[in-house]
Amino acid sequence: MADRPNRRVKLFALNEYKQWDYLGSGNVTSVASESQGLFLVVRSESSGTQILESEVLPDTPYQRQKDTLIVWSEAENHGMALSFRNSESCYETWEAICRVQGRDPSVNVTQDLLDDLEEEIDETLETDDLDELPNCELSKLKQIANLVTSAFSSPLRRRRLALVLENETYIKKLLQMLHSCESVGYTEGLYHLHTIIKGIFFLDKTALLDILFSEECIMNVIGCLEYDPAFDQPKKHREFLTQNANFKEVIPITTCKLRQRIHQTYRVQYIQDILLPTPSVLDENCLSALKTFIFLNKMEIIHMLQSDDKFLPQIFEQLKDKTIDNDKRRELLFFLKEFGSFAQVLKPRSKDALFKTLTQMGILPTIKVIMSLDDYQIKSSAIDIFAHLVEHNPSVIREFLLEEEQQNEKGSLLINLIIKQMICDTDPEKAGALHIMGLLRFILDPENMIAMPQKCERSKFLNFFYKQCMHNIIVPLLATTSEDIFEEGHILGDDINSRYCLHDYQTAQLLGIILELLTFCVQHHTYYIKYYILRKDLLRNVLILMKSRHTFLVLCALRLMRRIIGLKDEVYNCYIIQGNLFEPVVNAFLNNGTRYNMLNSAVIELFDYIREENIKSLLTHVVEKFYKTLEWIDYVQTFKNMKIKYEREKERKRQKSLNSLQNSKRARDLEKNKVSYKGDKENLEEGHSGMRPMESDFQDDYDISMEIENTTKNEDKVNVPKRTSSGDIKFTYSHSAGDANGTDNPMRLVDYSDDDEEEDKEDEAKFRKRPHFNP
Repeated sequence: MADRPNRRVKLFALNEYKQWDYLGSGNVTSVASESQGLFLVVRSESSGTQILESEVLPDTPYQRQKDTLIVWSEAENHGMALSFRNSESCYETWEAICRVQGRDPSVNVTQDLLDDLEEEIDETLETDDLDELPNCELSKLKQIANLVTSAFSSPLRRRRLALVLENETYIKKLLQMLHSCESVGYTEGLYHLHTIIKGIFFLDKTALLDILFSEECIMNVIGCLEYDPAFDQPKKHREFLTQNANFKEVIPITTCKLRQRIHQTYRVQYIQDILLPTPSVLDENCLSALKTFIFLNKMEIIHMLQSDDKFLPQIFEQLKDKTIDNDKRRELLFFLKEFGSFAQVLKPRSKDALFKTLTQMGILPTIKVIMSLDDYQIKSSAIDIFAHLVEHNPSVIREFLLEEEQQNEKGSLLINLIIKQMICDTDPEKAGALHIMGLLRFILDPENMIAMPQKCERSKFLNFFYKQCMHNIIVPLLATTSEDIFEEGHILGDDINSRYCLHDYQTAQLLGIILELLTFCVQHHTYYIKYYILRKDLLRNVLILMKSRHTFLVLCALRLMRRIIGLKDEVYNCYIIQGNLFEPVVNAFLNNGTRYNMLNSAVIELFDYIREENIKSLLTHVVEKFYKTLEWIDYVQTFKNMKIKYEREKERKRQKSLNSLQNSKRARDLEKNKVSYKGDKENLEEGHSGMRPMESDFQDDYDISMEIENTTKNEDKVNVPKRTSSGDIKFTYSHSAGDANGTDNPMRLVDYSDDDEEEDKEDEAKFRKRPHFNP
C-alpha cells in the first residue's frame, strides 16, 4: 500500500495510569506480506522515523469510532489509537484490518474492547485536533473560531485548548490580524476574531488573561470585541477610551507602575462591564478569573497609594481648602469615592487599617465642609463616601457626632446636613433620600452599638439624636399636616409650609421614607421615641396622612400605628384612647368601602390583632366608640367578635362584682346570725321567739344592685389629657397607672380573664373565611 498525503494520522498510546499519551503525527501505511501478514506502519512527518509497527492479528480486538478513529488493544493496559484526518483514509485502513480478521467492514467492532479502554478513549481522543492549532492566517480564521467554539463541548477540550493557547506568540499573532482585517475590510474575519477572543475569555484562565491584558495587547482585544456579529455596526470603544475617557491626575502620580496599573484596571473593568455579556445567575462562577484579576489589581493600587506618604494628605488638604474651585473639588471627590469603592475588596484587617488612616486624616470634617456647599453633584459624591464609612464602622461616625455636640457646633452638625440632603432630594423617585434613610437606620441601629467601648454610649448617642436631630427629620411631616409655627432651629427655613402638599406625589414619597424611619425607631428605641411621640403628639399628625390620595402613604401611616399597638404598652394605649386616634383609621376604612385591597386587609388585621392579643383597654374603646359605625360589616366577623368578647367580659365583671358583694353580705349575715342566736337563746329562755322582717331582705338586695351600678359608672369615667402652653400633651390619672404590660390600667372598664380564650376561638372558628369583593 503506497503512502498518500491524505493518510495523515495522529498516534496515541494508553499509559500505565490509563491516560492517553500523544506519540506524534505522520502517515500510516498498511504493509502486507505472505509470510508475516499485515502491519500498520506510521512514520513521523517531522523526522521520518518509524513510530509504529503493529501486526494485525486475527484475535486482536479493533474498533472504529466516529468515522475517523481506530482503536485496538494489543495487551491488557496497552491500548493504541490512530486518529485520521478524514474518514476516507480511515475506512480504507479499516477494510484492510477486516480482511485479515475475516470481518464485515460495515460493522465498527471486530471484537469487544477491554472495558477500561472503551470508557477512556472517547474523552481523550476527542481533543486530538487541539494539539496543533491552525496557522494565524486570514483564510484560517473561520477554522480557528470553530475550533474555539467546539472546545466548550467538554471540560477536557477546554483545558487542552487553554494549554495550547498559553503560547504567547499565538495570541499576539491573532490580535495582529485585527489590523489586517480592518485594512482590507474583511468583515467576516472580524466577526471570527470577536468569537475567538470572547471564547478565550470564557476559558477562564489567568495565564491567558495576563497575555490579553498586557499593554501590548489590551487595545487590540478591545478592538476585536467591537465587532459583535449581533450588531450591524461596530461600537467605537477604542475611540472612547483614547479620546473621551481621559485620565486625570488630581494629584500628580510619580510612580510609573502605579499609573500603568490604574490604566489597566480601568480598561479591564470596562471590558467586564461593557464588552462582555453579564453572566446569568446560573453562571456565577463564569469569568471568575477575570473578577480575580480586577480584585488583585485594586488591592495593589490601594497598597501603593497607602505607601505614598504625600498622596492622601495632599488630597485632604485640597478638599478642605475653601478657595479651590468646584471643578477641582469635584475631581478630588470622584477620586476619593472610587478609592473608597476599591477599598471594599480588601480583607477586614487591611480595610480597618485603611479607614483608620482616612479618619485620622480628617475625612469626616472634610465631608462636613463639602456638605455645606451648594452643589448637588458634589454633595452626592460626599454622601457616597460617607456611606462607605458608615457601612464599615458606624461607631466612628457616632463618636464624631458626639464630639461635635461637645464643641457646641449644634448649628451645623454633620448629621443634620445629611438629613437636609435627604429632605431636599430632587430625584422624582427619591432614590437619594431612600439611600440616606438606610444610612441613618444603620447609625441608629442598637445592634451596631453593642460593641461600643462604654455601656452608656448608646443612651448618650440616642439622647443626642432625639434632642438635636429628630425635629429636623419630622419637619416635612409637620409642614404637611399642621399649620402651627415650628419651633426655631430646624434646617429648612421659614417658608417650609409652602413646600409640601399632602396630595403631591414627591411629597408622599418623602413622607413615606420618613414614616419608615419612625417605624424603625418605634421598634428599636422604645423609651426615647415613645416620649418624643407623646410630647409632640406626633401620631395625630401621622394619622392625618390617612386622608392622602396615595395608598402607599396611607399604608405607611397605618403601619406605624400598628407597630405602636404591637408593643402592647399601656402608656401608648392610653394616649391613643385619649386622643381618639382610631377615628382617622376608621374613617379611611369606611371611605375605602367594600374594596378588597391592602388598606382593607391592613385595617382588619389591626383590629383582629387587638382582639386576639386581648388588649383590653383598646378593645373596650373600639367597641364603645365605633361598634355602631362598623356593625354593618358582615363579610368578616372581626367587629362582631370584638363585641361578643366585650359583652362576655363585661358580664363576667358584673357577675364577679355580684358574687363579691353577695359573699360580703353572707359574711355580714353570718355575723348578725351569731348575735341573733345569742339573743334568741336568751328570748327562748324567757319564752319569747324572734322574727326577721321581710323588708330587710329586699333592702339588702337593693343595696347590692345600687353598689354595682355605682361601681360601673366610676369605671366608665376617663381622664382627659390636658394640653400645656407649649403644645405638649400631659396626662392625669385618678390613680397610679400600671406598667407597660398593662397590669393595672386606669382606663380599664372590665377586668378580663384569659380563661375562656380557647372557648372564644371555638366560637369564632366558623368566621375565619371571608368572601372576595371586586374593587
